[in-house]
Amino acid sequence: MVVAPPAASPSRPVPVSPISAAEVAGVRLPTTRAHLLPPRVFHDPAVLAYEREAWFAGGWVCVGREEDALGDGAYFLAQVAGESLIVVRGEDGELRGFYNLCRHRGATLVEEPCGTLVRFQCPYHAWIYDLRGNLRPPRHTELLENFRPAEWGLVPVRLASWQGFVFVDLSGEAPPLRGWLEDLPPLFDRFDLGGLRRARRIEYDVAANWKAIVENYEECYHCPGVHPQLNRITPYNLGERVTGRGPWLGSWMEVVGEYETLSLDGAAHGRPPIAGMGAEDAKRVSYFVVWPNLLISLHPDYLMSHWVWPVEPGRTRVVCEWFFDPQTMARPDFDPEDAVGFWDLTNRQDWHVCELQQAGTRSRAYTPGRYSGIEGSVHGFDLMVADRYAGDGVATQVDRVTKAASSAGVGRRAGRAQETAAD
Repeated sequence: MVVAPPAASPSRPVPVSPISAAEVAGVRLPTTRAHLLPPRVFHDPAVLAYEREAWFAGGWVCVGREEDALGDGAYFLAQVAGESLIVVRGEDGELRGFYNLCRHRGATLVEEPCGTLVRFQCPYHAWIYDLRGNLRPPRHTELLENFRPAEWGLVPVRLASWQGFVFVDLSGEAPPLRGWLEDLPPLFDRFDLGGLRRARRIEYDVAANWKAIVENYEECYHCPGVHPQLNRITPYNLGERVTGRGPWLGSWMEVVGEYETLSLDGAAHGRPPIAGMGAEDAKRVSYFVVWPNLLISLHPDYLMSHWVWPVEPGRTRVVCEWFFDPQTMARPDFDPEDAVGFWDLTNRQDWHVCELQQAGTRSRAYTPGRYSGIEGSVHGFDLMVADRYAGDGVATQVDRVTKAASSAGVGRRAGRAQETAAD
């Protein structure tokens, strides 16, 4: 009997949405008539299980930065939809992704979250794989029938990079990354964000659903009361949306007066603008959401990114990182704490109100609220969510009223959408 190895790529059942089109019909109306998402999408474990499989395992998702695997053998681990993944740089300079498991008995191959290795050796029975995932002939397999080590290498994960951000596609079925991003890359082509380097990293454990955190990022309706420091430098009613057709949302906010950037005192402390910044960019902070979990905040002098990882329906791990130009970081007086401190404060203010929302939407008394006139950005994200729940092939468009409100400057982080007339 011929014993064939398992398929090179793991099979994936088609996930079935637990949220019907009828349940999100109220979300898919023009903003002036729409209701927010139904509360159970923030609390139901079945909903989160669907989101993980359909959205986080169903296409491209950002897992980190290339700078964490620059040299030969440098690697980092990523957790996506319950899967542990290895992202590693081979001796040929190519970045690859693999499932973090041995093909023998399935033991976890690598335990340390990052580092540098010359090979992968299973801690259980010492099966060895090179950095390209190829299995070296294991001991005591010489007598096995129809066993070919070349067929038992590490299971690969599709991987691609854009602007230094590393994406994986567990499904193996998504379009090429740049094509999937559609019209987003041209907006950033004048920058080399991949050349920036991390100065700080802070992880947060937030007692709120991941979608509530992205919704919060998508508006500044709350800024005057929740973020007085931020609202002083970039007032909540000064900004515009960046529209497009890809799986992203974008906007910019104006830096007013003598302020230079978002920092504890509003000063850049001699940090020059990031290469590629034009005259208009010098007084703007741009905010982009890349579906489903990457938040990119581009300041005149630095980049800040958030990765939003659902842990439980009411718990999210948020990783926040700050990046600067390496030449700026090499200066003897370089100190990023004015920017880090500003956003650490702002982040914690955001997490608090997100946790309040998480607690309140659990109440039997809560029914989906209405969008205010300046929450078209939140509606834009919720439409991305609702359309994916419905799964009927309809891409709901935001009405002109929403665009008019956004272009009047009512939203720090106004959402992307294609406009159509209100019904």
